[in-house]
Amino acid sequence: METISGIFDNKGTPLEKQKLTWKEMAGKPISKLDDDAFTRVRIILMNGVETDALRLKHGIARFNKELRLPLAEIRRVEQHQATMVNWLIGADHSPLETTVAYEQVAIEVTAAVAQNEPDPYQAQTYRFGLLEDFDHLYRYSAMLDRLEGKDANNILQGYTDIVPGRKTSEHHRHPENDIRDNYEKNSAALITKIHAALITGAEYQTHDYYQNIGPLFADPLARQLYAEIASVEEQHVTQYGALSDPSESHIEKWLVHEAMEVYMYASCAEQETNPRIKAIWERFLDYELGHLNVACEWFKKIEGRDPAEILAGPLPKMVEFKSQREFVRQVLAAEVNLRSSGTQYVDKSKEPQNSLDYRNHLNSEGIASSIVSAGYQWAPGGELMRKHS
Repeated sequence: METISGIFDNKGTPLEKQKLTWKEMAGKPISKLDDDAFTRVRIILMNGVETDALRLKHGIARFNKELRLPLAEIRRVEQHQATMVNWLIGADHSPLETTVAYEQVAIEVTAAVAQNEPDPYQAQTYRFGLLEDFDHLYRYSAMLDRLEGKDANNILQGYTDIVPGRKTSEHHRHPENDIRDNYEKNSAALITKIHAALITGAEYQTHDYYQNIGPLFADPLARQLYAEIASVEEQHVTQYGALSDPSESHIEKWLVHEAMEVYMYASCAEQETNPRIKAIWERFLDYELGHLNVACEWFKKIEGRDPAEILAGPLPKMVEFKSQREFVRQVLAAEVNLRSSGTQYVDKSKEPQNSLDYRNHLNSEGIASSIVSAGYQWAPGGELMRKHS
């Protein structure tokens, strides 16, 4: 454990010097097959972090006239950062292959966070959501095999298992059972606040991506599958968003988000294997330190408090970008039958009737996630190779 101030000591690049050109923003993408899968995981994750930064700052600006200009100035840079990061995904990725990559992000990053999270209830919530994203990967992998004849492992590169998790057909709950207990802002560790902001942003991006690309498919089963899983992602945004303390002020949430952005770019820079991409993470780490510095000044001005009240304290190691296979297998074995009742986790035999009724109606005209994966077992090369052999 080290003190968080170690990362935050640097003032970073001053906001007025944070400039990008169109050519930089729309730069050379990564290689789908030659770059390490975790390079793509970091790219997708950091685009989610940046788009969530925009979302939060737009929300604050609706309620606070004094902050509109500084937030607009930072948002403009972050929009350009998001563009530069997201445009690293190449055109050789089909939307369905990118979907498989999105689920790999959800699985590996949420698993890393769950093991690093000091609050037992929050960690339990991450494990709960993790098993659902794990099943989404299996369903989309089956769809990729059926629709495009491709092996999802070309994207996953052997880091992530392709097997069922908690069945997608059993994910849909009454909204009452998607609300979670929140951390308490005055007693929660900073890393707990960072994790909640991080995973909420990541899941929000996944939801929006599925909503946007789902209608682009001609295949009726694919269209239904995206509708079915996008609805679960909305539930995930609800549950993860409920983990943070609603009594935090707008500017406090801004401060936590900037701290999260710094922490995540530092995590990416520390572990990136592609030197060209590593340079982007290091550059944007400096940019985010600049943004954090602006947020700290406004925090002092508006709330008359020391930012150290929020940013002080120990910080565990960086988010680890590596295969979490063994941990995921353990969670799958122990917790696949958990369900939620209100804010608590219970055995599936105790799942509330309102969720069962809600789900039964949604599933009453067929369940794409079950149909697409009927008889599907992942094997190298996909179904066509298996038939051939």
